Amino acid sequence: MLGARAAARGQQAAQALASDGLDVEVVEIDLNDEKTIASAAQAIDDRQGRLDILVNNAGIVDAQDGPPSLAGVDAARRVMETNVVGTLAVTQSMLPLLRKSRAGRIVNRATTLGSLSINGDPSSPCYEARLIGYNASRAALNMLTVQLAAELRRQRATPRAPALSATP
Repeated sequence: MLGARAAARGQQAAQALASDGLDVEVVEIDLNDEKTIASAAQAIDDRQGRLDILVNNAGIVDAQDGPPSLAGVDAARRVMETNVVGTLAVTQSMLPLLRKSRAGRIVNRATTLGSLSINGDPSSPCYEARLIGYNASRAALNMLTVQLAAELRRQRATPRAPALSATP
């Protein structure tokens, strides 16, 4: 199943994957619309009864983002809302489906721009990538992943808990 904010673009992606022999079904989901998140979870439950792997891959960059002294505050807010809060909302909505799987997994896709050490290293090729909204959102996504992994690891240690984990 392929989640897409725009159904037409999702169908294009599904067709491209079908040409590679994959059977892909599109589910509409917008990280900034809790109704579509709930509908996507319900559609997955109705069609599959569980979710084995959640890949959080969505993210935006805003043209008004930039260095902290110049970035548009609204741009940084939009990026954080989508890249962090939206991912959290999707993850929370999908957790019951992941728990129905024998070995559910969550994969959060971030970038090196979310690394504090890379952003702080003048010798890094990413050092000059000054996008406070985007870089901070990816650092926050890394924090979400670390905390979620610890929480799920503790839950897995309890009797009868499913094997569920999160990885960056």
